[in-house]
Amino acid sequence: MTENRTRSKMPKVKKIPLRQCIACRELKQKKDMLRIVKNAEGAIFLDFSGKASGRGAYICDSQECIKKLRKQRLINKVFSCEVDDAVYAAIEEEYLGKK
Repeated sequence: MTENRTRSKMPKVKKIPLRQCIACRELKQKKDMLRIVKNAEGAIFLDFSGKASGRGAYICDSQECIKKLRKQRLINKVFSCEVDDAVYAAIEEEYLGKK
């Protein structure tokens, strides 16, 4: 005698990707963060799509964290390379232009 048992399937809980801000060190949802990318050519820029290829670092979508980025020269530390002030200025301009 065999019984047909139906297994109740638990609904899958979708995992929300979290990232840590390099300025304030807070964990936040990936969609609420901005991505800074260093590509193979060594160019560093803000990636609003989140899909550019290269090494990425995340920062909060807040003006305080953007200012802290430049003040503490955090991109130098994250990407282990010397970053020119023009790159920090370009990132600030891109951020303020997006707002």
